[in-house]
Amino acid sequence: MKLHIRSAALTDGPQIGQLIYDTVHTINRKDYSAAQVQAWAPDEVIFSTYDNCYAFVAEMDERIVGFANLTPVGYLHRLYVHKDFQGQGIASHLLESIESKAHELGLLEITTESSITAKPFFLAHGFVVQTEQTKILRGTSFINFKMCKKIS
Repeated sequence: MKLHIRSAALTDGPQIGQLIYDTVHTINRKDYSAAQVQAWAPDEVIFSTYDNCYAFVAEMDERIVGFANLTPVGYLHRLYVHKDFQGQGIASHLLESIESKAHELGLLEITTESSITAKPFFLAHGFVVQTEQTKILRGTSFINFKMCKKIS
């Protein structure tokens, strides 16, 4: 199957929301408790919008298998790969699209708040940890990592 990266369309919202929900509840479950996962992704609808950003999807055979979005100021808000398509280089291709957009925008760096699960990926792609943080979401605390990557 051939991977294709394209700009996300508004009509992709429901499929993206389901992808993120399923991935959090499956893949991130190894690093976070059931309560944390439920607070993080209580339903798929909260992930179905991505206004005011540059959003990309990865497709294989017209099925969305990955999603990433970048704000105009360089914050990588989300980068998710479908739970059934992990480890196939999809996240790397999405990150390339994000970095290309950052170059186009003249940004000097990309920042993100990485989960425990995603931290090794970001480290392997040139991001550095700025700080470990404890965040509260829907009354539940999470550890994540504020990270950044300089854009050359």
